[in-house]
Amino acid sequence: MLATRMHRWKSVALATVAVLVGLTAPTLTATPASATTTAYDATYYKNAVGKTGTSLKSSLHTIISTNVTKISYAAVWNALMATDQDPNNSNNVILLYSGVSRAKSLNGGDVGDWNREHTWAKSHGDFGEVTGPGTDLHHLRPADVQVNSIRGNLDFDNGGSAVTNGGGSTVDSDSFAPRAADRGDVARMILYMAVRYEGDDGFADLEPNEKVNNGSNPYMGKLSVLKAWSAADPPSAFEEKRNQVIYDTYQHNRNPFIDHPEWVEAIW
Repeated sequence: MLATRMHRWKSVALATVAVLVGLTAPTLTATPASATTTAYDATYYKNAVGKTGTSLKSSLHTIISTNVTKISYAAVWNALMATDQDPNNSNNVILLYSGVSRAKSLNGGDVGDWNREHTWAKSHGDFGEVTGPGTDLHHLRPADVQVNSIRGNLDFDNGGSAVTNGGGSTVDSDSFAPRAADRGDVARMILYMAVRYEGDDGFADLEPNEKVNNGSNPYMGKLSVLKAWSAADPPSAFEEKRNQVIYDTYQHNRNPFIDHPEWVEAIW
């Protein structure tokens, strides 16, 4: 069951789990506040609550890296069918970047299909599709094959020209910007990766920076833009439900920036 949460930045209380699950999430927005409270603060996050800066980041790294179940890249297909299921059509998934609802059965590599998008581009740190960062559901999302190809391994920044069938996403020679309704989601996924993978598990130490064109370096930009996106597009019901499904059914860890969006500013 989804945790009961009280968000000061939400103007309407989500009174029941049924209501929470049933909301059409990709367009839900709200005004963020300085703090949130979750039912996990006294348990899962107990060693992080009240901390800031490097102390908070270190505590969260330990929390979200402990007792994690890793899945194979092949298993990601079915997992995404559950985590990103369209709340209005159980036969479909909602695609990142475009916001399109598409049949679960249309997964693959052809035009019109959806595939597995690494929001933290797998070449940034050269982890590929290896079990671990390459299969971490907290940054993998279903995306249209062609839109995914256009994004490629570009860093994130504002500006650019409209992406064909991208739902309002834009692209230029060195960066990509998701549609407005997905910008906060992308920011929180990128920052999750920066906390989860600190170079102590055989993989690269992933960190956000203020650059684009990061190439194979284990960095993703631009941090200032990602922070602004997270603030402007707070966690939606769809994002919260996704976090819960990953925690309950698959990896058994959480994205702390969905539960506590104010921790973005507290760390960076």
